[in-house]
Amino acid sequence: MNKKNFSEKRRHPRMPVISNLIEPVNLFYKTQDGKETSLVAILADLSASGMRMISFLGAPLADHFSISLQLPGTDKMEIDAKLAWVKQRENVYTIGIEFTKINDKYAKMISEMADDFNDCDTRILLKLPDVCVPTCKCWQICNKIQKDETLFEK
Repeated sequence: MNKKNFSEKRRHPRMPVISNLIEPVNLFYKTQDGKETSLVAILADLSASGMRMISFLGAPLADHFSISLQLPGTDKMEIDAKLAWVKQRENVYTIGIEFTKINDKYAKMISEMADDFNDCDTRILLKLPDVCVPTCKCWQICNKIQKDETLFEK
């Protein structure tokens, strides 16, 4: 078997976007020629440098575009992006989008959310108490079972 060396290319930690997964998001974007269009997709994961989406309707029709993205509890973020890759399996498109220009404030916020999400995963793996903490910056989009304290009451 020929094994390939897959090195990690991500510059920022990523987190799955798991809140309201059954609700599709409408990704509005402008192509380089200024045409406004949209794509219905599910935001699968997010980092300060990009995101992965799943769509049943195709991929963005441009290599470079502007995105308006709003997560629960955040301001609307205007981001310049480019299409990094598309994988198609039958009628399902997995789409990688790389951010080419993002406000430092939003990049910092997304990185802090991803760090908190990953720290929480570590606390879960180590079986530490108080897995979900009120200061978690990922609280708005997290639906981990540990978040529901009523499940663990004695």
